Amino acid sequence: MFNNIPPITRNIIIINVIIFIITNLIFQGKFTEYLAAFYPFSPFFKSWQVITHMFMHGSIMHILFNMFTLFSFGPVLEQSLGNKKYLVLYFLSGLGAFFLFNLWNFIEVQKFSTELQELGFNINAYLSGASVNFTGTQESILRQKDLIENLNGIMGTPMVGASGAIFGVVAAFATLYPDAKIGIMFIPIPVKVKYVLPVIVLGSVWLGVTGNAGGIAHLAHVGGALVGFILAKIWKKHLYRFN
Repeated sequence: MFNNIPPITRNIIIINVIIFIITNLIFQGKFTEYLAAFYPFSPFFKSWQVITHMFMHGSIMHILFNMFTLFSFGPVLEQSLGNKKYLVLYFLSGLGAFFLFNLWNFIEVQKFSTELQELGFNINAYLSGASVNFTGTQESILRQKDLIENLNGIMGTPMVGASGAIFGVVAAFATLYPDAKIGIMFIPIPVKVKYVLPVIVLGSVWLGVTGNAGGIAHLAHVGGALVGFILAKIWKKHLYRFN
């Protein structure tokens, strides 16, 4: 059965599984700081991370869910778009996920930095690695420490996973084949994908913006889906649709 999967989808799954085994099972996360994607202005960021993070996963359930989703939607798109467009879709969606997620991080960093400066904290010195002392009232110092913790969270928390790229695949599928029906857990009847995707995207926007992310880069999903939607709309008029 695995040999019947189109080559690009099959090879992406194989590469993800191999990298997961090497990084998580053999070396137990030792390469995470080099291959996961950090905030671009973080001292841990490396240029290659914009690509390598798409092949990193944090747990077995994480990679199983992503690869199963790719297996479910990827083959149809690969066959209808062709290898080149499918690859462009996949990697541009991953890059779109990285961009939107870190655009929001940039907005958050600017907000935290502005408030810290208003409280008298020397943010430039801190970001340069200097030892900085907190000053002000006890309430002000507590707030400064809270803001620094949030700032350090953005700088030091990496983004991993193929979810952004795969959301682009799913969004492209929904755009090209909106009336295709899919099964959803806890819903007894199949639902048209054109109804499912908007709900997921809007939910991801809300979770990402409100901070109720639960360790999931929801805005990365939105970025990937947005790129997938745009590319599919551009290519749609050149493709045959199926019922």
